[in-house]
Amino acid sequence: MTDTPPDRLATNPKSPFYDEAMLERGIGIIFEGVEKTNVDEYCVSEGWVRLVAGVAKDRAGNLMTVKLKGRVEPFFRAPAPASSD
Repeated sequence: MTDTPPDRLATNPKSPFYDEAMLERGIGIIFEGVEKTNVDEYCVSEGWVRLVAGVAKDRAGNLMTVKLKGRVEPFFRAPAPASSD
């Protein structure tokens, strides 16, 4: 497993950018210098985050989100698991 977070990651299992192994390890996001805990999806190269907007849901039952543009810095909350060679 790499020590660099992916360029784009989503928490929604229906998304093509969903990666369960990365999410289990724990990803933190610093957006514009402030750590965000309600990030649903992010993209470093395009410079945006999609934040969950409360408990409101759309017609399909998905949580409503807000897309904000700015500097995105992902980091791992836990160190990489040791490889067993």
